[in-house]
Amino acid sequence: MTGFLALRGLEKRFPNGTFAVAGVDLDVAEGELVALLGPSGCGKTTTLRCIAGFEDPTAGTIELAGRRIDTLPPNRRAATMVFQGYALFPHLSVWENVAYGLRVRRVDAGSLRDRVAAALALVGLAGLGDRRPEQLSGGQQQRVALARALVLEPRLLLFDEPLSNLDAKLREQMRLEIRALQQRAGITSVYVTHDQAEAMTLSDRIAVMSEGRIVQLGTPRQIYDEPATRFVADFIGHANFVSGIVRGILGPGSLDVEVLGRVRLVSAAAATYREGDAVVVLIRPEEVRLVTDDRDAVPATVLRVGFLGSSAIYQLQLAGDEVLATVPMERGVSLHSQGSRVGVLVSDAALRAFAG
Repeated sequence: MTGFLALRGLEKRFPNGTFAVAGVDLDVAEGELVALLGPSGCGKTTTLRCIAGFEDPTAGTIELAGRRIDTLPPNRRAATMVFQGYALFPHLSVWENVAYGLRVRRVDAGSLRDRVAAALALVGLAGLGDRRPEQLSGGQQQRVALARALVLEPRLLLFDEPLSNLDAKLREQMRLEIRALQQRAGITSVYVTHDQAEAMTLSDRIAVMSEGRIVQLGTPRQIYDEPATRFVADFIGHANFVSGIVRGILGPGSLDVEVLGRVRLVSAAAATYREGDAVVVLIRPEEVRLVTDDRDAVPATVLRVGFLGSSAIYQLQLAGDEVLATVPMERGVSLHSQGSRVGVLVSDAALRAFAG
């Protein structure tokens, strides 16, 4: 089934022969927000720029609503971009910044006035139209950039790391605001970020990219709970990797693995496994429980401890591996001290194996 936005075999090769984008296939449904997530140099921004028309693909096609757009100039693609640096005109008022694109398109004065007012109201800036950008906070400036994109009534909204210039607390707030705005407007969106939390908070689905390719596409929960590769597991959230040995093949995606002192039933990422193979096993820090009186627990030593308010993070030595544990804190509950002995419990359901 072809998406509202469809990328097929998209490639971008540089003159030296290296690939920035190496055969990307992606379908985005109408009204969906898909995040392109990955480290610097993975190809996510180049993919976005190809969709916008700012880069010419070396190969492949891009379709929007069944119409091929990769041969069209940017201004004819029914897409608008929200940039990392806002790109506001400092000498123009908020109102004129939002109205600029409509003036370029020669929209009549009455319609222009109504559309600008509606866009400012949508982003919570009604009444601030007379201000200049320097009179606004960073979050308000980002809202102006959003209003300027939305006022053009695009069929496709593209975000190029729009929150990277904001402080951490404001980023968290703006994630929720952008998501709410996108859902209210119902605009199909592609959002580029290297921030895992941003992608998890905003997206209907996430396309994790590495070396110019999509290595996994799925909902935030699927990507987090069922990473397809060790790279994805390591990139999304925090991860412990401990050593294990395959003791039995139970079927596709299911193994008996000797890990953390005993043989456990473990889900496995797609690969070919044989008995005796060395594997690495993923354990999320929040899945590690600390106990003091359970015979089934694995003995561990506390190497370091940090208090984070709502939780504590422990670095533990156990069964030949070092493991991080994130433990919820309750008021009045004491921390385990450095050097103390504790027991560790991890459920089999929390374990996922990858080829070693």
